[in-house]
Amino acid sequence: MDLQNARILVVGSTGVLGGALAAALSDRGARLVVTGRREDALRVVAQRVAAERTYVVDAVDVEACRAAVQDAASALGGLDGLVVASGVAAFGAARDDQDAVVEELFAVNTLGPMALVRAALPLLSAGSCVAVVTAVLADVPTAGMAAYSASKAAMSAYLTAVRREVRRDKISVLDARPPHMETGLADRALAGQPPRMPRGADLDQVVASIVQGMSEGSSELVADLKTGTVTLR
Repeated sequence: MDLQNARILVVGSTGVLGGALAAALSDRGARLVVTGRREDALRVVAQRVAAERTYVVDAVDVEACRAAVQDAASALGGLDGLVVASGVAAFGAARDDQDAVVEELFAVNTLGPMALVRAALPLLSAGSCVAVVTAVLADVPTAGMAAYSASKAAMSAYLTAVRREVRRDKISVLDARPPHMETGLADRALAGQPPRMPRGADLDQVVASIVQGMSEGSSELVADLKTGTVTLR
């Protein structure tokens, strides 16, 4: 995918990772529409990346997700890429999980991103890209994070199947499964306290790798838990 003048919607751009991805794509010459849950933070990001339009969107609202994709394509005159970097965390033993927390985990980490991808696919053409940040938890389901792990694994499985469906259309689908990073996500968990975490992976390396993966049509970004590094394949 040629990122110069590519028309890309970045969802979750008010988060640390999403904002960094939006900035990196802007630096590569992409034209952006950005979304986030906090209007004040979204204005700051939009100014930083010269976004052509902004939308306040909560991933739990599936209809709003779908509308944001359609509106972004209208604002940009088409759509060449979708980046989803929104997400929430929750911690604790599975027996203690509250139904409302589990439902929100899947709404934000699975159902919202699925709706975004579904809305984007009919608008994308050959050479376009979908990139969704899931997590290393999709590969390594972790005790004390059962529902959280499951929400990420479900989205990862969805992306694997979608990738096979759109291969003939020459649309790339990147499932980015980075390790823990110091983005503050764990500190804003829906429930529970995060366990002691290893030192966070280098955010700049993860962002650069995701952007590289988009430009090269990579399928996966995977983590080495021993070194904290990431690899494209």
